[in-house]
Amino acid sequence: MITRMSELFVRTLREDPADAEVPSHRWLVRAGYIRRAAPGIYSWLPLGYRVLRKIEQIVRQEMDAIGAQEVHFPALLPREPYEATGRWTEYGPNIFRLKDRKDGDYLLGPTHEEMFTLLVKDLCSSYKDLPLNLYQIQTKYRDEARPRAGILRGREFVMKDSYSFDIDDAGLQKAYDLHRSAYVRIFDRLGFDYAIVQAMSGAMGGSASEEFLAIAENGEDTFVRSPGGYAANVEAVHTAAPEPIPFEDAPAAHVEDTPDTPTIETLVALANDRFPREDRPWTGADTLKNVVFMVTEPDGTRAPLAVGVPGDREVDLKRLAAQLEPAEAEVFTEEDFAANPGLVKGYIGPARTPGGAGLGEESASTVRFLVDPRVVSGSRWLTGANEPGRHVFDLVAGRDFTPDGTIEAAEVRAGDPAPDGSGPLELARGIEMGHIFQLGRKYAEALGLKVLDQNGKLVTVTMGSYGVGVSRAVAAVVEGTCDEKGLCWPREVAPFDVHVVVAGKDAAALEWAADLGRKLDEAGIAVVLDDRKASPGVKFADAEIMGMPTIVVVGRSLADGLIEVRDRASGERTEVAVDDALGHLLAVVHGMPDLGEPDLVEPVAE
Repeated sequence: MITRMSELFVRTLREDPADAEVPSHRWLVRAGYIRRAAPGIYSWLPLGYRVLRKIEQIVRQEMDAIGAQEVHFPALLPREPYEATGRWTEYGPNIFRLKDRKDGDYLLGPTHEEMFTLLVKDLCSSYKDLPLNLYQIQTKYRDEARPRAGILRGREFVMKDSYSFDIDDAGLQKAYDLHRSAYVRIFDRLGFDYAIVQAMSGAMGGSASEEFLAIAENGEDTFVRSPGGYAANVEAVHTAAPEPIPFEDAPAAHVEDTPDTPTIETLVALANDRFPREDRPWTGADTLKNVVFMVTEPDGTRAPLAVGVPGDREVDLKRLAAQLEPAEAEVFTEEDFAANPGLVKGYIGPARTPGGAGLGEESASTVRFLVDPRVVSGSRWLTGANEPGRHVFDLVAGRDFTPDGTIEAAEVRAGDPAPDGSGPLELARGIEMGHIFQLGRKYAEALGLKVLDQNGKLVTVTMGSYGVGVSRAVAAVVEGTCDEKGLCWPREVAPFDVHVVVAGKDAAALEWAADLGRKLDEAGIAVVLDDRKASPGVKFADAEIMGMPTIVVVGRSLADGLIEVRDRASGERTEVAVDDALGHLLAVVHGMPDLGEPDLVEPVAE
């Protein structure tokens, strides 16, 4: 049955929504695919829901193809399983918690590791029940602090999450490889450019983690890649630490007056002016920048943390957050400095000096101190002396100070060497669309998932976790395919294959267009027919903003036995004889050679 625009529940907009920050948000709202219900919460209109269901079906087909079985869990979940794994606390404010009328604690599911684990524990007892792959496509809920970018970062979203259960690590690796191949096929079918990168597992735990990122200028994630094939989310990049440096002959550290130098730039300028080096000028890379954060644990406890990085680099807050998760860090405020008088803003340093207090030392201002991997034993630094207007020169790591450990928190730059030696890194941006990782036994151990092995011994099951952002895939496709006129759907996910526009009020044209639509529908082609009593300009604008792959214009040229077929992606226009229209369109939709006469074309079921 063809869909008529005069009956379709859709309203296109001529102006961008006020809160739209990215193209996908702008065009999905303007084209009548989604509507905002609340911050980070959207309703799906008929056109948008058709796209969402098509993407769900692609995911479902590829998951079924690797032998995974579909289940469906409730969204409203009890507290107890999440308490057992620690995530009731670890999630902090990022989950929706609620109480029922009996004062019982519940949450809206952000992810379902616990429920999958308990289900398998309930029904499986032997190695003979494994391997097992289960998945669901379901709505998830996370209380995003700053929902933005439409459906790319919302508080309610649709996700495919699947889990593998195996008796040993070899089985887990096989399941991981199966899912990885399925994900490649899924994202190939979705029709946008993507990269597979090394990643961190985050609050889920686990190892062997990879992300599938849709390459997009507006993507929230930064990733790196090298000419030799290295690729990683920026949070997962490991810095290659230099070799330790002998320091037996290093000059003694000395404190100098450096007034009015609270920044790296002012410090370097003063050092080159008053304390010039013999070998070369001072640079920001010679300085040690110490940035202090207040870290809040999921249980609410708070403690300061100082992070030392080479002064020519900034602390990357996303990299820092990934290292500290599930704890959260905020830059020290004026109130925090007032509460820690041993920390002199702008002149913080790691070593104790007269009148000052070093980081990480037993003093009233004890602060944990972690440094960039480049701060190796024997490296010499120019850094704060913990006194206003004073800095320490020739401070040697391992001699004059010893940090509490290292942390990967410094920004990664284009041109940095790849950790595997495969060349200089380049930076790009992407949208996280899929994440696969080997959970191992974290959840199985917490919830007691054990089975009998071949020797009759109880062993803990090992798990893998694999997610796809189904609703955000709708936006990711738009980000990769839209243009200045509107949406431009790849055929496999488009709500309709053909958009027939009747340009004019001629009854014969409408009748012919409706007949064409009926024949296409009978051939398995999804058709939307614009039969409204609107001007051609309005109809053309709507056809372009709605973005169906093929647009058919039935207008004045019909009297001459011609119609126009437009390719929405390329803008190419082709005049086609009315007698050849059906055959031409079947060939276009199914990617076949144009066989011309309709009776020579065998309809292909969708």
